[in-house]
Amino acid sequence: MHKLEQITDEIRKIFDARTSARDHALAQARQLTRACSLAIRAVHRDEVDVMNAHLQEARQLADTLRASLASHPDLFYAGYTQDALKEFVEANITCALIRNEPLQTPEELVVEPSTFLNGLAEVVGELRRRSLDILRHGYSPEVERLLGIMDEIYSVMVTMDYPDAITNGLRRQTDLARSIIEKTRGDITFSLRGEHLEQAISQLSAQLNSDPQNGGVLSASKNQEGSG
Repeated sequence: MHKLEQITDEIRKIFDARTSARDHALAQARQLTRACSLAIRAVHRDEVDVMNAHLQEARQLADTLRASLASHPDLFYAGYTQDALKEFVEANITCALIRNEPLQTPEELVVEPSTFLNGLAEVVGELRRRSLDILRHGYSPEVERLLGIMDEIYSVMVTMDYPDAITNGLRRQTDLARSIIEKTRGDITFSLRGEHLEQAISQLSAQLNSDPQNGGVLSASKNQEGSG
């Protein structure tokens, strides 16, 4: 029984170390997620300096998270850790695409391929948000650029026809991205038709006002109303 006590004492030490590492990783993952969220909010507000500061903070937190779990691979590949790194990917790609800057690779971001793709999938939602912000002020060619990027992301994701165990649930994200893209396409089409209608009305109004014959008819009509 004495040997059993020694064995269980060693097990407790291992469990204590893993529990401590897990709690620390959870705290770091929350901080990383928050920094990424703030970076995305900043890029939507065109606050470039704030965006860069939060991206730098996120990079440091991601590096620390990886280093702290180097001896605990099971915890590193746990859901909450990879979810936080997915947010890290989403923040970096969203900021780069909105700013029309080069994308970073999975190797540069130091993330797993499946984590990179799932983060990329969630970028589609942020590009829709950006598009709607632009459309509130009227149609712009910028939304066509963003829609083109969304289409390109979907075209890549739909070719990743692998089991969910390999891609970590990418198929569901791909279906969601398709729905978001179609909604965005409809919003852009509606806005563009409204823009064309406004232009047509404006041109017609300008023609009526500049045509002397039409102007005479309008004046005569007004005079008749006045004399009546």
